[in-house]
Order: sequence, then structure tokens, then C-alpha cells
Amino acid sequence: MVNTEIRHGGGHLRLVIDAPKANLVSIAVMRELRRALAGVLCAPAIKLVTIEGAGDHFSFGASVEDHRPGVIHAALTELHGLILELLSVPAPTAAVVRGRCLGGGFELALACDLVFAGSTAMLGVPEITLGVFPPAAAALLPLRVGASRAASSVLTGRTSPVDTWAAAGLIEVTVPPQELGAAVDHWFEAHLAPRSAAALRCAALASRATLRHQVDLVLPELERLYLDTLMRTHDAIEGIEAFLGKRAPVWSNA
Repeated sequence: MVNTEIRHGGGHLRLVIDAPKANLVSIAVMRELRRALAGVLCAPAIKLVTIEGAGDHFSFGASVEDHRPGVIHAALTELHGLILELLSVPAPTAAVVRGRCLGGGFELALACDLVFAGSTAMLGVPEITLGVFPPAAAALLPLRVGASRAASSVLTGRTSPVDTWAAAGLIEVTVPPQELGAAVDHWFEAHLAPRSAAALRCAALASRATLRHQVDLVLPELERLYLDTLMRTHDAIEGIEAFLGKRAPVWSNA
């Protein structure tokens, strides 16, 4: 489900989510990503860790099945553990985004230092359409793109083209999707390959220290809001079951 590749003489760890057809961020995928990230601690020569999806899309998000009451606690705990580990990786990190990058997949991208995107990519957090909200995105988006853009994304669930996110400062490089791999290689060779891996480790941790500190404070509170308040409402359950049943939700507003 997660393929690994070492490139550029050991300087670039490439992680590819390969879970057809939508690269859903399931509990199993998250655990494999966490195991792969743990290996970075034993590989001091790594100067870049990238995460991407196999095929045409980065990820359609978390498995909706994992949002059900009996599973959501484990799924949310796993996702938030992965987010915090991404924010602690002792190397620069980047999401390489083609096609759709939604929900939990977008949250993974937001936890990376950089985002490289294909020009046709679409990114967003549509959870509100299911009667829920994205805790990690709610914590990360205000720090990455500002409070107004974050509120618009979380409240509307709108999926936006890459140009919108580039204008907000989120995207490092945008190229046609077929050129994305070469663009990442070129960026690595120009900006990271000539640098000291030891210096990059410290610079990566330093550059995201404020982000990590704020997420450490906010994410547990948002997780409790989701599990202890939202998941006790009728509409949270109704939205998930309606999606799985391929029908329109009937909201009770409670």
C-alpha cells in the first residue's frame, strides 16, 4: 500500500501511496506511512521525504467507512499521530500532488513543509458535506494560508484548483502533471542536493517549530470536539450512512 524508493544517492526518500483506485488514507495506509517515516531517523543522509499517490490522484481522503462510530476513534488517533510525526520528521518534507487531494489526503499535504502540484490538481476538505469537519485541517490551514481562507475551506467544503492555493502561498511549484516528477528532481538538485544533510535536518525542524507547537496545542482540543461532541449528534452519523448508502442525507440539525 505504501511503496518506498531511495533516490539521488540516498538523499531522497520517496513514499508512494498505492491503494487503488482512490488512494484512500485508511488505517492500514497510515500505519505503513508511520513505519516508513520512522526509518528516517536511521538514515541521516536523507535531505527530502516526499509523499505522493500512485496513478492519477494523490488521495480522495480518509475511508468513509472509517468514520463510523465503532472505528472513528482509532482512525482519528492514527491520522493525528501521523500528522504529528510528519511535523517532527528530521528532514524537509513535501507532498507531490496530482489530481484530487481531498480530506485526509489534503491534511497529509498540509503537514508537509512544501507542496508540489500538477496544474490540474484539485485540493480541499469536503467533510462538511458528510456532516463532519476535518480536525487536522482546521488546525493546520489557518497557519498555512490564513484564518479567512481556512474558514472558507472548512465551512463550505469547496474543492479548489491549484491556482487558488498557489495564490494563498501554499504551493511551491506548479507544472503540468506529466512534468511533476522531473520538476521535483530539478528542485531537489537545485536547492537541497548541494546542502548539508545535518544542516537541513535542523533547518527543517526549526522552520516548522511554531507550526508544530500550535498544532500540539490545538489538535487534541479539536479531536475531543469531534469525538465527544460531533459524534454524539444525529447528523454526523446520518451524513456518513447517507454517503455509504448513496443517498441524500436527511439532516435533523441536531
